[in-house]
Amino acid sequence: MSIKGNILIVDDEKPQREILRLILEDEGYSVITTGGGNEALALIEKFPPELILSDLKMPDMNGLELLARLLKHNIPTIIMTAYGTISSAVEAMKMGAMDYLTKPLDRDELLISVKRVFEKIALQRENIILQHQLQEKFRIENIIGSHGLMQEVFKTIRKVSNTNSTVLIYGESGTGKELVARAIHYNSQRKDRPFMGINCAAIPDTLLESELFGYEAGAFTGAIGRKIGLFEASNKSTLFLDEIGDLSANMQAKILRVLQEKEIMRIGGRHQIKIDVRIIAATNKDIETEMKKGHFREDLFYRLNVITITLPPLRNRITDIPELVNHFIAKYRVTTQKEIKGITDEALRILMGYNWPGNVRQIESVIERAMIFSEGEMITPKDIPVEVRIPLKGTGRFIIDIPDEGISIEELERELILKAMEKSGWVITKAAKLLGLSFRTLQYRLEKFNINSGHQTIPKGA
Repeated sequence: MSIKGNILIVDDEKPQREILRLILEDEGYSVITTGGGNEALALIEKFPPELILSDLKMPDMNGLELLARLLKHNIPTIIMTAYGTISSAVEAMKMGAMDYLTKPLDRDELLISVKRVFEKIALQRENIILQHQLQEKFRIENIIGSHGLMQEVFKTIRKVSNTNSTVLIYGESGTGKELVARAIHYNSQRKDRPFMGINCAAIPDTLLESELFGYEAGAFTGAIGRKIGLFEASNKSTLFLDEIGDLSANMQAKILRVLQEKEIMRIGGRHQIKIDVRIIAATNKDIETEMKKGHFREDLFYRLNVITITLPPLRNRITDIPELVNHFIAKYRVTTQKEIKGITDEALRILMGYNWPGNVRQIESVIERAMIFSEGEMITPKDIPVEVRIPLKGTGRFIIDIPDEGISIEELERELILKAMEKSGWVITKAAKLLGLSFRTLQYRLEKFNINSGHQTIPKGA
């Protein structure tokens, strides 16, 4: 039987120590015993236990004194006594005791208490491991990019991480804005607190306000109890506001006040609550243009724009593509259970010639898909989706690669129409414009390939 944990029993009554030792060893715990506080302090220097069971009254040092001296060792302690009072129990718990048991000890009560402490210890260890894994995952060195533009980004992240300044991250969709925000957080002094984030464009304005600020019970219909908002939950940590360029004028004013006053009020609340939150915002919009149009507050922009990081689109750093491809092949080798060793030169040339409107997010999904469809050890051109092999007009590049086994023109046509419909939100007029076709011609082809029945219903009159 494996050892469940190491316990030190401190009690001046030898028979009591032996009874406890037998009970706990019988349950699989490793136990050492001692008769006083001074001996206990000497023992834990040599053999630090995971839990201490200490009597309250002992000749050389009482249990509370021992508890106070154990604080620096951070060892969970359960206090036991035959002279239990409510005041001594309260004092012990205030000093950090995990539990307070009265003698004569009940065997089941003792074992439940000990088990509960070890479950808590296991949970704390798991949290620490997960925290370290997160910090490791979002190390700056783990962001892929050797191109000079990315090196400038990394340099800025290193400089700003340990400040409390607000950061505004610009970048097209899929360039990794949240990844950079997390890298800043997990390389800052706030890294031991959870990183919080919200997409400001993904939820309605009223819901966004309650998510950010929280609310009091009865603040509105359905507000049954108090809810803590993200600003409060992020206290002494980092809050990532994605797509901040899509905020309404009302929400812009509310967030500006938070940045200026560093305090919030829950919806339906009466008191301001001080907060210490670092804000990292991101957008794919040109905020200065939005300001000129009157869509974004100038004062909020200058509050957010203390430090700016601009992420380059993938098409502007194509020399990073081989490194990204190898990274994603390694990542999806496990999930796809495919022993893909790499990519052929021809396939890589196609990827480096593509425009990548969806940036890193798109190339990741392309590699995952290619690995799923690949039948060999290397990703070849035929494993790459047709829209990447044969880019549409307007991309600046036009590469056609015909595999040895040939292609199906009809399949190619169907894929293009499907992509156009998806890109246009299944509005035929918009898709027809993308393809350079008339409405009637596209409608005929949709019926010919039966595209709507297997994918999504096309709105009437679209």
